[in-house]
Amino acid sequence: KSDSIKSPMKEPLILAIDFGTQSVRVSIFNKKGDLLALEKQAYEEAYFSKEVGYAEQHPVYYLEKLQLACRALTSKNKELLEDIKGVTLTCFRDTAVLLDKDYKVLRPSILWLDQRRAKADKKLPLISRLLFALVGMKDTIELNRKRTMAIWIQENEPEIWEKTYKYVPISTYFNYFLTGELKDSSSNCTGHYPLDFKKREWYKSDKHLKGQIFQIPRKLLPEIVPEGKPLGKITKEASELTGIPEGLTLYACGSDKSCDTLGLGALSSDVAAVSYGTASSIEVTSKKYMDSEPFLPAYPSVLPGYYNLEVQVYRGYWMLNWFAKEFALAQYKKIEYSIKQLDSTLPSIPPGCDGLVLQPYWGPGLRRPLAKGAVIGFSDTHTKYHLYKAIIEGIGYALREGLQGFEKKLHHKIKRIMVSGGGSQSDAICQITADIFGVPVMRVQTYETSSLGAAISGFLAIGEYKTAEEAVANMVKTTDVFEPNMENHKKYNYLYKNVYLKMFPQLDTLNKSIVKFERKFNKN
Repeated sequence: KSDSIKSPMKEPLILAIDFGTQSVRVSIFNKKGDLLALEKQAYEEAYFSKEVGYAEQHPVYYLEKLQLACRALTSKNKELLEDIKGVTLTCFRDTAVLLDKDYKVLRPSILWLDQRRAKADKKLPLISRLLFALVGMKDTIELNRKRTMAIWIQENEPEIWEKTYKYVPISTYFNYFLTGELKDSSSNCTGHYPLDFKKREWYKSDKHLKGQIFQIPRKLLPEIVPEGKPLGKITKEASELTGIPEGLTLYACGSDKSCDTLGLGALSSDVAAVSYGTASSIEVTSKKYMDSEPFLPAYPSVLPGYYNLEVQVYRGYWMLNWFAKEFALAQYKKIEYSIKQLDSTLPSIPPGCDGLVLQPYWGPGLRRPLAKGAVIGFSDTHTKYHLYKAIIEGIGYALREGLQGFEKKLHHKIKRIMVSGGGSQSDAICQITADIFGVPVMRVQTYETSSLGAAISGFLAIGEYKTAEEAVANMVKTTDVFEPNMENHKKYNYLYKNVYLKMFPQLDTLNKSIVKFERKFNKN
């Protein structure tokens, strides 16, 4: 896919690289936030699975796609290349690359959406276990350890771990390809790594109370560079492979979610950014560090001195693909067409789906590691279209619950919501979101908000704008506003307060019994 228009006059430009779970996008932006050129390379295979629930991909595969996108962009837009003043790179999170002493990849990367779990039999020190139990975080810490792919590799592939000289976020590996430097920002190191989120640096000791959770020695990790500072320059070899001019500076950027939030212009703590992607999330930007939820940190923003409070629905809008595949594919043949047809039915289903309420824990979150998905309120009047809309409403309820936690910490209400991600392209979903939250929902001039955020970061890095507020004012433009229907909001409010918020507490004992059943009878 490509999109290109000519820049009307000489002006500084930023080339932004945006690695997503499904595709890589390379774009050129001007300082007004206009997308001058875009090339996208979708992955024929987002991941491969050696076993059910596994999700792996060869890091070099992403680089091959990057080269194709870059060469297409640079060959079609040669007149823009001399005006590019810097390069930024944003990437999906929590996916590592294992390198040997020669910086060669040792195995395919295990993606963030992989469902395998480590046993984590190597126990933390007794005092640490007691402290975590004392503050009620025993199950959360256990889930965090089991989700740490470094621990799984140590348990299942000790020969690979023995050869591992560097264990780095996949964005760091991409930076290395472009510059020959194994460096990254703290924002791109969000995930299962021993990062001190407040200080934006690795824990100095492998025995630190929180750092020891992940069993990753400090010596294996890359150098952290402050966001907005140079990581290195595009090498001759990288230039020949991509067409990006040699010698351009690659600036430390941030994670895809953080760039999404910046690209939506959500700088003030009274504005929330909702991302309706594979994993759905809600973020609020704050200059003050605080935990998003008890013992769950705010993440370093792509902007120096800022933090992103985040709550994530792990399976998020993945659930729409899941539903289309399992319940509608036979009727509509293709997933994309199925979702389009299902979306067209949303206005015909009343708010609250005639009493059908869904709890969207198809994948457990850190705050509620034992939670399971649930749907209650079925009757003989319900159809698959009710269930489809209930998924969308359930994700909205979960994000609203997370937002209310932010509001308590911030001591003020959120005034508006900015939306991005695949789900944001649906007017019906945007309206449902406005009705659930009871505040205006807004879209900006491009769906490529993560790329836009990376470009904003780049213009700040080269000094074109002095403050983030100035950059956002000039580069982010609201194009669509969805005002809440307050009659619908009353209906959602009732179900949210009287049904949804009570589902998890009421089901907690049953969820624990299901988990015990799985541990006893399911060897996986």
